[in-house]
Amino acid sequence: MPNYKTNSSAVVFHGDQGPCYFTFPALTETGLCRHAFSTRLGGVSRGRYASLSLSFFMGDDRQAVYENYRRLCGAIGVDEKRLVFGDQVHSANVRVVTEADAGKGILRERDYSAVDGLVTNVPGLPLATLYADCVPLLFLDPVKKAVGCSHAGWKGTAASIGRRTVEVMREAYGSDPGDILACIAPSIGPCCYEVDEPLREAFSRIPDVSPDGLLRPKGEGKYMLDLWETNRRILLAAGIKAAHITLAGICTCCHADIFHSHRATAGRRGSLAALIALTE
Repeated sequence: MPNYKTNSSAVVFHGDQGPCYFTFPALTETGLCRHAFSTRLGGVSRGRYASLSLSFFMGDDRQAVYENYRRLCGAIGVDEKRLVFGDQVHSANVRVVTEADAGKGILRERDYSAVDGLVTNVPGLPLATLYADCVPLLFLDPVKKAVGCSHAGWKGTAASIGRRTVEVMREAYGSDPGDILACIAPSIGPCCYEVDEPLREAFSRIPDVSPDGLLRPKGEGKYMLDLWETNRRILLAAGIKAAHITLAGICTCCHADIFHSHRATAGRRGSLAALIALTE
C-alpha cells in the first residue's frame, strides 16, 4: 500500500495494510467515536471502480462493494451489517437514525427517501454517506454523545445542510452547538471547482454567510468556488466554534489517484464513503 503524504496535520492517513482511509485526530482523541473517510485504495473492485468503491448504485459488482465495506468497517471496528445509509439527492434533509434503522441500505431496504444527512445517539450504529468530490461533514457532540454525517454538494451547501444538521442534533438530543466538533473531509477544492453564474447567485444568498472571497472570477461568466470555506462559514453561523471545526484541506480532484473524483473522470468512477459511529 502507498505511504501517502499530506501537508495537512488535520488528518491521519492509514495505509499500511488493508483499505486506505483518513481519520481526524480531533475526533479520534475524544475516544467517543470510530470514523473514517475512505480512499479508492485497498479494495477488490475492478475497472473504473478500482479498487475500494463503496456505492451499490454505480454499476459495480454488489459482492465486491460489500467486501469493500467489510474491510473498511473491520479496519475501524464497526459492524458493516449495521450500517445505515441515506438516500442522497442533494437535499438538506437530515434523518434521526435509531436502532430500528440498523442495516438499511446494505442488508435491508430503506423506507425513507431524499435524505442527505444522518444523526444518531445509538452506540455502535454506524452512519454512511457517499462522495466523489462533494463535501463530507462529520459531527460529534461529546457532551450529549451524538454523531452525524452529511453530504454537502453544491445544492446541499447552498441550502445550508451543515446548519440543518446542527439544528437536528439540537432538536433531537439537546446538543449545544458550542459543544459540537465538526470536520470537513477531503473533497473538491477551490483549485478545481469551476462554476457558472447561476451558482454564483445561489451562493451569494446563503443566510448569515458572507459571500466575500468564496468565488474567484475566472472570466467568461465562470468562477472558482470554495466549498470548504463556504461550509466552514455555515458551521460558524450555526453556532459551532471556530476552534471546533477541522478542515482536511485535501482536494479529491487533484488527487484522483487516491480518491474517486467525478470531475476528474467525467463520471467514470466509484464512490468514497464517510463513516462514523459512537463507540459502544
